[in-house]
Amino acid sequence: MVKPSDTRTRIQAVARELFLEQGVQNTSLKQISDRLGITKPALYYHFDSRDDLVRSIIQPLMDDLEAFVAGREPGDVRRLLEDYFDLIWRHREVIVAVLHTPAVLVELNLMDRMWEWRKRLTTLLLGPTPTTVAQIHATVALGGMSDCVVEHAILPFEEVKAAAVEAALTVLAI
Repeated sequence: MVKPSDTRTRIQAVARELFLEQGVQNTSLKQISDRLGITKPALYYHFDSRDDLVRSIIQPLMDDLEAFVAGREPGDVRRLLEDYFDLIWRHREVIVAVLHTPAVLVELNLMDRMWEWRKRLTTLLLGPTPTTVAQIHATVALGGMSDCVVEHAILPFEEVKAAAVEAALTVLAI
């Protein structure tokens, strides 16, 4: 017999697959339930709404990002970037899905949280009063690392990580 938590995990896995294939906004609960071979009411047993399902997939990334910046002190920038790369690599499928449909962050009221952790990460990299130029460099460095995770996900992890971290350090002029 399948446990409810197993079904919940299967629903999330199929939803992630469909989100990657056709985007979050183009994926219906019916498509998810059909692919799983369950009824839509069975899906609703595990998730109150489509937004609830989408949030359950994005939430682990959000939680990890917030824990990452909350538990850090300014210091070794290379180590911070390496650890950040590890985190975003683990969540690359969710990042791809969000990049395909960034409006989903607005719909789920997660955009402010995303900007807040990004600001805290920038402060960890640059200190509390960075110049505008330094902030722009940090945006390019962090955004570029995220892009590498998405665009080069089929390459070996260590190869992508080493190049992305070095590029970020170069952009930050460190």
